[in-house]
Amino acid sequence: MSTDTAPVEVLAPPAPPRATVWATFQQAPLAVKTVLAGVLVNRLSGFLNVFLVLFLTSKGYSTAETVLALGVYGGGAVLGVLVGGSLADRLGVRNATVASMGTTALLTAALLYLPGYGTLMAAVGLASLGAQVFRPASATLLAELTPDERQVMVFAMYRFGLNLGATAAPLVGFWLYHAGHDRYVLLFWGEALIALAYAALALATLPAGTRHRGAGADTGSAAQSAAAQAGGYRAVLADRRYLRYLAAAFCHAVVYVQYLSTLPMFVQDRKLAIVWYTVAVSLNGFVVIAFELLVTRLAQSWPARITIGLGFALVGAGVACYALPIGPAAIVIGTLVWSIGEIIGGPTVFAYPGTAGPEQLKGRYIGSFQFMFGLGSAVGPMVGGWLYLQAGGLVWPLLGLGSLLATVLGLAAVRPAPKTA
Repeated sequence: MSTDTAPVEVLAPPAPPRATVWATFQQAPLAVKTVLAGVLVNRLSGFLNVFLVLFLTSKGYSTAETVLALGVYGGGAVLGVLVGGSLADRLGVRNATVASMGTTALLTAALLYLPGYGTLMAAVGLASLGAQVFRPASATLLAELTPDERQVMVFAMYRFGLNLGATAAPLVGFWLYHAGHDRYVLLFWGEALIALAYAALALATLPAGTRHRGAGADTGSAAQSAAAQAGGYRAVLADRRYLRYLAAAFCHAVVYVQYLSTLPMFVQDRKLAIVWYTVAVSLNGFVVIAFELLVTRLAQSWPARITIGLGFALVGAGVACYALPIGPAAIVIGTLVWSIGEIIGGPTVFAYPGTAGPEQLKGRYIGSFQFMFGLGSAVGPMVGGWLYLQAGGLVWPLLGLGSLLATVLGLAAVRPAPKTA
């Protein structure tokens, strides 16, 4: 006699609810709230890069000298993220943040009183470096103190602070400039005091040391952890899969920055009204600030490699649209397409480095990503300008191929999410 038993139905555990913006912020530790506020303050007080040329011109320096100063400032910014990643791992996020903001405050105020061009350039480079040290340190803390399921949302909030601060900084700077009777004393001292105030807040609220969460932090011997620390950025360079991600970030940044460099030249050469360039820049700012957090509410549950690949691909497609022979409509449509790509992929692109490597090297992984993104942003205008001189309007589909390369590299680099039983 056979007995048939009814199959036992195994119910899959319910998927965790999508993290909302308010719940992520409300339930975050005080240190995370401090960092999110600090990102906004850091960008909101970033007047130096906006007013540097005007300041040096007012002191009688030539155009060549002011252009060199911009190069020094950019170089300091690129190096700053590497230094910041190292300091975050070695000194802890709190100490790295206090050092960053304190150095920035001191050097920014000192610019008003330093004699000689060489001394000014040294201060500009160090001030730029100091300001950027904060960014990998802050991103490291967010990655350490935020649960995995909320990483994308918290980095969307991080980017929101960056974008909002960058948008408002010129307005605040101009207000301080005019309030100071069209002089730079109040402007630079205002930036210095804001940075110093955040340094004090960070000292009071951020954790003193580094904290590596998750089971992976306890696996392996202390000797292995020490060896990884000693390896520093050499250990990051040994991760061939992550190197693909860094290459993807570089290619993506080269293409992304073209709206600030090649696009205005293209608009002018095509005899389009400059208002269309203004519309494009304003459209991107509006889309990112108004919709990125809302889109992340949905996209945070998608596989990281799909979100990143889609974001890279849409940025390339949008840039390629600028070549369409439909006049100003191409500028508007192209900007809208790549802005959608930015809000879909941006938070995940920034969140992934915090989960890509060993816990004890989190700062280095984040710092190396921000370095490559910054390097791509720095050389992108030169690449785009050279391609534009060589190929004219074909520059846009050529740049679109750069985004295609970023997409392929990103899909190959990002590890698939582990399957759950």
